[in-house]
Amino acid sequence: MIKKLVLALAVLICIPALASAQKFGYINTEAVFTSLPEYKEMEATMLSAQKTVEDELANLRNEYQKKVTEFQNLPADTPDSVKQRRAQEIDDFIQKSDQFQQQAAQDLQQQQQKLLAPMREKIQQALQTVGDEGGFTMIFESAMPVYTGKDAVDVTPAVKAKLGL
Repeated sequence: MIKKLVLALAVLICIPALASAQKFGYINTEAVFTSLPEYKEMEATMLSAQKTVEDELANLRNEYQKKVTEFQNLPADTPDSVKQRRAQEIDDFIQKSDQFQQQAAQDLQQQQQKLLAPMREKIQQALQTVGDEGGFTMIFESAMPVYTGKDAVDVTPAVKAKLGL
């Protein structure tokens, strides 16, 4: 009898918890990002920075070709010490060019991350507001769902509205 009473009480306690359905949403953050005016500004800034790096790399390639051509055009009677020094200069130049290319790629990536950070924060705040106001249990990124049920809500438009887009 006591076991039945305890079981009945446990069921009564759990029913309200089961009755409150969880609410799930999903968002296409890429669509939100690309809608931001700041994103278009960031793209323009990054294209300009990439062009600057590409121009510098083209200058380095031209300088390398010039050094190689000068080395190849050395007279046959050029002393070995001069040839070795020029060959070493070319090797050093290649190494410095490679280092520049690696550093430039890192700099571009860091610049992009720095420009994206305020946008991420802005979207996260809008997403938090939409989640709180909508009573969502969880909101997932729409790019990777294996299955999206009919009860899942696309919050992308609501987040865009919070951002004034």
